[in-house]
Amino acid sequence: MENTTGQTALLVLEDGSVFKGRAIGKIGITFGEICFNTGMTGYQEVFTDPSYYGQVVVMTSDHIGNYGASAEDVESDGIKINGLIVKKFSEKFSRKTATSSLNDYLIENNLIGISDVDTREIVRHIRSKGAMNCAISSDILDVDEIKKQLAKVPSMAGLELSSKVTTDKPYLFGNAEAKHKVAVLDLGVKTNILRCLAERDCYLQVFPSNTSYDEMKKWNPDGFMISNGPGDPGVMDAETKTLQDILDNNEKMFGICLGSQILAQAVGMKTFKMHHGHRGLNHPVKNLRTGRSEMSTQNHGFAIDPESIVPEKAEITHINLNDGTVEGIRIKDKPAFAVQYHPEANPGPHDGRYLFDDFIDLLEA
Repeated sequence: MENTTGQTALLVLEDGSVFKGRAIGKIGITFGEICFNTGMTGYQEVFTDPSYYGQVVVMTSDHIGNYGASAEDVESDGIKINGLIVKKFSEKFSRKTATSSLNDYLIENNLIGISDVDTREIVRHIRSKGAMNCAISSDILDVDEIKKQLAKVPSMAGLELSSKVTTDKPYLFGNAEAKHKVAVLDLGVKTNILRCLAERDCYLQVFPSNTSYDEMKKWNPDGFMISNGPGDPGVMDAETKTLQDILDNNEKMFGICLGSQILAQAVGMKTFKMHHGHRGLNHPVKNLRTGRSEMSTQNHGFAIDPESIVPEKAEITHINLNDGTVEGIRIKDKPAFAVQYHPEANPGPHDGRYLFDDFIDLLEA
């Protein structure tokens, strides 16, 4: 493919900050909310995670692209991020299982990016000023014109995005002879969540995000998985109502990431937009029920407000040891629980995999 990595590119932030670097991926202009991921590996899993839809991601690891791209390392049907920001971008790669260079993969997926910028400075800026919209352009290099276009981009707060990444129609996953049947409400599900359930003798039917409880119940599942996904949970009234119906019928339910936020809203709790979010493979979480801590993989820009908890309806089961934010909840007198982090994460620590086993125990209870 055409080598585009020598061309000039600009990163322009909503607050007027400008960074000059080199173009990677497709030539053009792109917009989104800037965020950063602290993981040292798994860049392709990050790029294909539907929870990142609408965001421009800064990878804090110095070298990106050095192990190329592989069809085995995807979490969905393609790249979901809006743009990519890296320090050093490797056009050469060394891994026997890689099928292409990362730059070719970015071009194939129409992703615009920038390299050779000071990612440490950019991350420090985000940590100080908070999440904001940005533009990457390797096409238009007039800063004033880029700012004019950037001003028209809506804030992530108030955006419903699950409908942009959910499946168009229900589909089946796993072994039809499996012991358990699980209905998955796809808010932007990662493929490895489906694998983790299938490995535990579950046959899955994955439903679009706007599917009602009654419609999913026609399949007669033993339980419900509420997936991760992008956007602001506060505007997802229909999905919140669906979870209320699941709870009202005493169904068994496990939520992950956005699924945990929707579950909290279903019992009257509130969610809020975080200052700059949690994204990476290395966030410490404490299980308040066991007293044990675990290293978690995270990707979220919204969180559950702990002050809004209704004690007679729910309890907090996990907290983030960096900032005390809510990482897990359990619904009282209902067979339902959820976590904010990603127990299916791979690569990365597997400390949270027990949660899938807990769900299976719940199905068998």
